[in-house]
Amino acid sequence: MSEELGLLVRDIGDAGVAEMALTPGLAAAVDQHVADLRALLPDAGEDALMGYLGTFAEDAFHRGWWPGDTRDWEFVRIVAVCWMLREGAAH
Repeated sequence: MSEELGLLVRDIGDAGVAEMALTPGLAAAVDQHVADLRALLPDAGEDALMGYLGTFAEDAFHRGWWPGDTRDWEFVRIVAVCWMLREGAAH
């Protein structure tokens, strides 16, 4: 993942995790994505999550996605991965 893309993804994740505290609907959507990601990535350690995040973000940007809506699928997916990374770091 390029440095610019990494910074953008970090900013999306930081903003989304902060927004979760204020928006129950976003928190619920992130929770659903977290459950899906845990099923998709049985070893949801930091390396697996970072690898998934890099590939996912690059694919999304190559498809023309750009963050603009905090409720779109890609935004919520990125926030879910970032939340999982934070939760892993907290334990």
